[in-house]
Amino acid sequence: MQEFKTNDRPAGTGLPLYLDCSSGISGDMMVAALLDLGADAGVLTETLASLPLDGYSIKISRVTKSAIDACDFDVILDEAHDNHDHDMAYLHGHEHSHEHGHDHEHDEHCHEHDHEYGHDHEHEHGHGHDHAHSRNLRDIEKILRAGSLTPRALDLALRIFTIVAQAEAAVHGKSIDEVHFHEVGAVDSIVDIAAVSICLDQLGITEVIIPFLTEGQGQIRCQHGLLPIPVPAVTQIAASHSLPLHIGSVQGELVTPTGAAVAAAIRTGSALPERFEIVKCGIGAGKRDYACAGILRAMLIRPDEARSGSPDGLLFDEIVKLETNLDDCSGEAMGFVMDLLLKAGALDVFYQPIYMKKNRPAYLLSVLCKESERAALEEILFRHTTTIGVRRQAMQRTKLPREIVSVSTPWGEADVKCVRFGDEVRFYPEYESIAGLSRNSGAGFQDVYRAAQTAAEALKK
Repeated sequence: MQEFKTNDRPAGTGLPLYLDCSSGISGDMMVAALLDLGADAGVLTETLASLPLDGYSIKISRVTKSAIDACDFDVILDEAHDNHDHDMAYLHGHEHSHEHGHDHEHDEHCHEHDHEYGHDHEHEHGHGHDHAHSRNLRDIEKILRAGSLTPRALDLALRIFTIVAQAEAAVHGKSIDEVHFHEVGAVDSIVDIAAVSICLDQLGITEVIIPFLTEGQGQIRCQHGLLPIPVPAVTQIAASHSLPLHIGSVQGELVTPTGAAVAAAIRTGSALPERFEIVKCGIGAGKRDYACAGILRAMLIRPDEARSGSPDGLLFDEIVKLETNLDDCSGEAMGFVMDLLLKAGALDVFYQPIYMKKNRPAYLLSVLCKESERAALEEILFRHTTTIGVRRQAMQRTKLPREIVSVSTPWGEADVKCVRFGDEVRFYPEYESIAGLSRNSGAGFQDVYRAAQTAAEALKK
């Protein structure tokens, strides 16, 4: 089989990433897990330093959580920006516990404070601080674009912040342009979200499996007083992006809005392969002290099917095809449903024009998926379309081995799918990567596509 270079991408590039969120998820936990997985801390700190932000410093260290060695990513705010989010008693409703020092060991606590960054600027900060300055989504976009993030990392960071802003707008009954991010939370939130995007880009991760997010119970203090857990922003993100939640027995907030937004932005599926090999595992530590392990595990996995194919390298698996006829559903609704289905783990979604009885024009909606995803996808079809019945058919599939490689173009790094057939290697530039470079540079889509294709072909040599 012909060998080719992969442009010095980290080992495991192109493999699925499995996130074990049994102790929840937050921005700092995600960054720490990706650093532990192999993301370059030097590149991360250098890229973050390019952002026009001040009032913080970064500490990356090793800590112990529940007797487990883990990586800790800490955004340390200066006194003017500190939101004093270390007092567990105060966070959970005990007013007199708010006076405390700031010398806590972060390896003794469990989560960050993302839930405080996204509230409208008319409200007073819940800890009594008066912050007259605030940023909206456009301000944050300017900050991110002013840095040296790659186009792929920038696109992801903007997508995560947009998910947060949309959730906060829905919660507060305002437009997305009216939602402001207080400086007290914006600095560390911007750093966390940018850092997640930078690390995922470094690792070349494009497929992320998140079966569910475990959330706690009780109440948490934020700018508006005590709120129920999950906080409104998390419930809005989960509802809008079909994130499966599991409410555990822990008293406390395990899923922060930043964590939920990251999961919504990167999740491509929820079903793990029946058998898989763990190639590498990264463990990220949280900050708050709850009755849970307080860690996020990020695992690069290799499905067992990749080793059980035919001698010529072909892969085999089984999928399900869902079908339904729609003759009274609007085009806008069908576009919305397609997006929901793909985000919920569908392998492919497509429409075909058909004619039904009485010669009524209609569309045949087809969904390809794993059996483990079928029930969730059928629920989306029943909930968001006019269908009253869905047909299903089990199908056997033969696949070519594939992986994602990164190539250099005049406009930045582009992701290209590398497919093998016997001794032949084929390259197919990834749409989202090409579209992102085209949008950010103003270059023609076809020009970027051809440049990526040419650069990929050169890897054979």
